[in-house]
Formats: sequence, C-alpha cells, structure tokens
Amino acid sequence: MKNIDTLVIGAGPGGYVAAIRASQMGQNVTIVERAFLGGVCSNVGCIPSKVLISVGHRFEQAKYSDDMGVVVQEVKLDWARVQEFKKGVVSKLVGGVEGLLKGNKIDIVNGEAYFVDAHTVRVIDGDNVQSYTFKNAILATGSRPIEIPTFKFTDRVINSTGALSLPGVPEKLVVIGGGYIGTELGSAYASLGAQVTIIEGGTDILAGFEKQMTQLVKKSLKKKGVEVIVGASAKGVKEHENGVVVTYEASGEEKTVEANYVLVTVGRRPNTDEMGLEAVGIEFEERGLLKVDKQCRTSVPNIYAIGDIVSGPQLAHKASYEGKVAAQAIAGEKSIVDYLAIPAVCFTDPELATVGYNEEQAKAEGIEVKVAKFPFAANGRTLTLNAAEGFVKLVVRKIDGILIGAQIVGVGASDMIAEMGLAIEAGMTAEDIALTIHAHPTLGEITMEAAESILERPIHVVKA
Repeated sequence: MKNIDTLVIGAGPGGYVAAIRASQMGQNVTIVERAFLGGVCSNVGCIPSKVLISVGHRFEQAKYSDDMGVVVQEVKLDWARVQEFKKGVVSKLVGGVEGLLKGNKIDIVNGEAYFVDAHTVRVIDGDNVQSYTFKNAILATGSRPIEIPTFKFTDRVINSTGALSLPGVPEKLVVIGGGYIGTELGSAYASLGAQVTIIEGGTDILAGFEKQMTQLVKKSLKKKGVEVIVGASAKGVKEHENGVVVTYEASGEEKTVEANYVLVTVGRRPNTDEMGLEAVGIEFEERGLLKVDKQCRTSVPNIYAIGDIVSGPQLAHKASYEGKVAAQAIAGEKSIVDYLAIPAVCFTDPELATVGYNEEQAKAEGIEVKVAKFPFAANGRTLTLNAAEGFVKLVVRKIDGILIGAQIVGVGASDMIAEMGLAIEAGMTAEDIALTIHAHPTLGEITMEAAESILERPIHVVKA
C-alpha cells in the first residue's frame, strides 16, 4: 500500500497538467494511465489530426499555386511517409510529456484505476494489482467516440481514431456527423484527394459557429468536391469486401451512398463507467458527466474531476485549465473556474475561431452590443498569402465599449483568437485594441482595424 498526497487518474492534457501543477504546489503526486501518456489528444486526436490537415494544405498548395507563379508538374503523395511523419510528431510530444512528469518527480503508474473507497484505489495492470491510498484525487479520464447501434465499429465503419491510420487515402469516404471532428477530417481527406460525403442530422454543419463563418467553410468544401447533406438521418450500413453502402433518409426519401469507409463522428461519451465511482458516492449529471463545483470538486470533497467528464465543451485546453484550478484548490488557493474567455477553434479550411459572446448570445442575455467586421481582403498580409477570404468580428458592450466576444474566420484564425481572449480577460475596450500598435504587414492588424470599425473611424475600409 502506497500513501500519496494527490492521485491523478488519466494522463491526457488535463491529467498531466494537473499532476505537474500539483507537484509544483509541493504535493507528492502519482499519475495513473491505462493507455498512453498524453491521452487521446496527443496520440489519436488533436495532434495527429492536425498533421493530416497540414499535409492536406501542403498537398493542395503544391497542386494549385499556379496563380502565384509556382508551377509544379507532378505532385505525389507518399502516404507511408505521411504516417511516419505523424508518428514522429506524436512520439516527440508523448516523450515530452513523460520527461515533464519525471522532471517534476511524479510517479507514473500503468493500469486501470478502480475506487475501493474515497481514499483508496486499486490499479490493475494485467495480472498485477496494486493499492494506493491518497488524500485527494483528480479524475481526468477523458472520453471515447459514441458508437451508433446501426453503425458498429469495424475495419470499414471507423471512428476518429481509425480515420487517422487508414492504409491509404480512400477513393470515397462518408462522414456521419458534421461537427468539428467530422468536418475537419472530411475536409482533410478531401484535400488529399478523397471524394467525401458529409451526412448531418441537423439543419447545418458546425452548429457551434455563426452561419456567417460556416458559409465560408461550406464554400471551401464545395470547391474541394465535398457533398454536404443536412437534415439527414443515417439509417444503416452494409459492408462488402472493398467498402460500404450507407443508407440515409433525407427529405422523406431513403437514399444510399457507396464508399470505401464510413467515419462516424456523432459525439463522445465520458469515461466515467467501470471505475467504482457510484460506490464512493460521487454524484452524476446527465449523460454520465460528473457534478462539480467551481473548483472542480465532486460531491465527494477530496475527489475532483476535470475535462471531458464534466459539463462544458470537450476541449483539450479546457481540461488543462481545469487541471490547474483543481490542483491549486487542493493546495488551498482561492482558485475557481471562469469560462468567459475560453476559445473554440475548428481547423477547417478556412479556420474558425470564437471566444466569449457572439452577437446572438449577447442579445439573448439582454446585453446591448455594438458589432463590427473587418474583411481579410483589406489586409496586406492575407493578400501576400493568397488567402484573402475571411473576417474578424468584434462584439463590444454598448454601455462601456468593453470587448465581450470575437469571431474570426480565415487563415491563422486559430492563432489570432488568443489576442481576443486576452483582451476579454483583461477587460479591454475597443479603443484599447485600436490604440495598440500592431506590426505591419501582419494578420494581427485585422483585429486593430476591426476595433477601429467599432469606433466608427476605420482606415482601410470606407465607412458605411
């Protein structure tokens, strides 16, 4: 029996960050991981998917840069080398996580944790069983893809993990679900040459983003040859030797589409089962999520929960943030979660990013706002990149001009949104942003220009 201060279960972006912060706060920390350090994000999620997206962009740029004077006679894709590159990126990151944990004197234990009581767990690794007692625990067990009963996962019916390690770029791919995972991966494979069909049950894809933003993504998907079918219900799939036949219903009519694979991306389920949590007395919300307070504390005072197993968006950076809050709360700091400026990013083509309120959300809460958009097409840097589609939209509170939200669609949106998040956290006004000198020529200037548009004195667009 080993006695420890803080036990962290799960070594993904929430768990390993929580463990490091707990160690920094002077706690004796052990982290338990049943699969791989770095979790889904580093191994079979965020990172490897962005590799495929980046490769897709490079591949398209090599083929279609004639208008910039770059003429390539023949562009080939070496899929084996793509996979090797992806593995190399993952290996570096996972090795880095291991080095950070060891460097912070954190014990790493492989296996599955099962709660005996509120201060004891058994960790099972094959035939080996070890018990640990702890003062506090942080649960960071993440989530897994939801499996539809009529689309059981096989070699041909795949989830997001399977989509990252296909033996080659499929000739045809069907994606069930037009959320950010399905749209990102569908767009990536379309860039690599696959004929992609996206089937979405709702009225539109990328439901979490404003329609003004998603319109540009849909335009790009159409250009890539992607067929997007909305308001459709996936009914079932039949497999054959070389592929699948997917049946769906749209506009009251049953239809079929053939492909080499069908990728199912209809959401993720929290990993809170088979851990003995009910026996300990931890309370659940709906869908298997755990109830927590503003310090990520569950109904059992010495057990905390973070990331995909608590309510809120399933984002790696949210999990990391909550991990720090939980570790600091255990150490006695007055640390609480505040999700006002948590960004959301979708790595489609073009990229989408949002933080804080959008215009509709602000109005729904009775907040009077002023909004302004500045187009990428009026920025010198986007023209040099041959990527002039997109805009920055700012949402400021009318009464005092304080920025409460921002939306960005276009090249570099995933990086640009950080400035907007900082501005919201700092309580900055549109005037503060407008008066901040931005380097030229850069994408960052677009946020300055959008702020000047809010103030009704834009320089590089004619005032309406």
